Amino acid sequence: MNLFASVLTNAAPSANYRGESAENRAVIQKITRGRFDYAIISPESMRNALREALRNLGLPCNRERLEDEEQLAVKFTSFPDADRWADDFFMGWMVAASGKDRKKHLDAVKKEGRISDNFTFKRDSILRMNMAVALEPYRHNTVFTQSPQNVDSPWKNAENSQLLHRETVFTAYQFPFALNLEDCRVHSDWTRVLLKAIGQLNEVAGNHARSYFEMAPASIVVRLTPQLAAGFDTYGFKTSERDGCHLFPEVVDGLLAGDYPGDEFFLGGKLVKDLNDNEAASLREKGATLERSPQRLLDLVGERAFPQGEKS
Repeated sequence: MNLFASVLTNAAPSANYRGESAENRAVIQKITRGRFDYAIISPESMRNALREALRNLGLPCNRERLEDEEQLAVKFTSFPDADRWADDFFMGWMVAASGKDRKKHLDAVKKEGRISDNFTFKRDSILRMNMAVALEPYRHNTVFTQSPQNVDSPWKNAENSQLLHRETVFTAYQFPFALNLEDCRVHSDWTRVLLKAIGQLNEVAGNHARSYFEMAPASIVVRLTPQLAAGFDTYGFKTSERDGCHLFPEVVDGLLAGDYPGDEFFLGGKLVKDLNDNEAASLREKGATLERSPQRLLDLVGERAFPQGEKS
C-alpha cells in the first residue's frame, strides 16, 4: 500500500528560501512553470524542519542543527541506525567512505556495540518529497528595510547603517509527499507521528529566521492505494479568483465522475469547507473521507494505514 498526498499551505507574505544575494538584494529562488516564475521552497529545508518536529514530538533523532557555526552545520549522535533513530529511518543517509575509510567506520560501528554486518553506508529515504511551489506567480514585489548603525558597542557587523532590499511574495505553497506503507510498517508508531508532524509543519528554513511562514496544510488531498503512482497531478491545487475557494478539480471532479475509487481518497481542510452540501454528500456517497481539519484527517489516515492494535 502506498500513500500519496498533496498539501496546500495558507497564504501569507513570504521571503523564505533565498538564493545568493545580488549586492544588497535578497533574491528568492524561483522556478518557471508555463509562462511565469513561481517562488519555491526546497524539500531539503522542509525535511530539516520535519527532523526538528519529530524530535519535539518525542521521537529519537540522530541529527541536530548547530546554530552558532560559521557555516551551516549539523551533528550526529552516532552512525546512522534506522532501528534506533526516527530521522535516519525516514530520511535515509549516505556515509561517503571508501577503501580504508570504510574499514575505519566499520570498526567504529563495532565499538558502538552494533553488528557491523547490518550496517550500510547508504540508505534511500522512505519519505519522498518534492519542492513547495507558490500558488501565485512572482510579481516582482520587493521591500526595503534598514539596519541601524552600531555605535559605541563592543561589536559591530558594519561601519554604517545598511539598506536591505528583499524580494517578497504573498502566496500559498503546494507540495507533495509520498510513503510506501510496507516500508513504514516496521515502525508504524513513528509513521503516525510523522504524519502528525507534517500536519504541524513549521519553522522551515529561510531568511535567517526573520520570516515566519507556516508550512502546515490548510488543505490536503491524500490517496491510499496499491498503485505505484498517485494517478493525479500532485500540484493540482487552484484558487478560485471569484471567491477564494481552494479547488482540486482533477480529483474532486474525477471522484464525482467515477474516475477514481472513492474509498482510496481523503480530503481535508479548507478544500472540504469550500464544498457545497451537494458536492460533499456526493463525495461521501462515493466513499471518500472528508474532514474539515487537516490535522484530524492525517490522524485518520494513520489509523486507516495502521489500525489500532497493530504494533511496530
